[in-house]
Amino acid sequence: MAAPNTHHFRFSAEHRPVWALGLERHHDNGWLGGASFFKNSFGQPSGYAYLGRRHDGKLMPAPLYVQWSAGIMYGYKGKYQTKVPLNFGGYSPGLLVSLGWQVDRHFSVQLNMLGDAAVMLQIGHAWR
Repeated sequence: MAAPNTHHFRFSAEHRPVWALGLERHHDNGWLGGASFFKNSFGQPSGYAYLGRRHDGKLMPAPLYVQWSAGIMYGYKGKYQTKVPLNFGGYSPGLLVSLGWQVDRHFSVQLNMLGDAAVMLQIGHAWR
């Protein structure tokens, strides 16, 4: 997956372009695991390792889906360490809630809510 664009809900002169690259492994029962590397809102290299679940056609009509993930995030350091809650030495818990559209068998488009700070556009490709 790749996330080429993020929109912040509130302007800050400190904000930098945010992007992400990652891999996810989906299981037939809806559970998933993954990791992503991203440049955070303040230009710092960051990472997120997570587990989660995708709900296809249960909470939303197909081809829409809802997905969530929870894990550990690293990268908000120095003067930006207070920008994410419960940050200790650059490590903090992470939680993403997403709404997606399965375009076809291989491609999906997803909106990831980044807390109350921003929304991230993600494009996914599945190797099946």
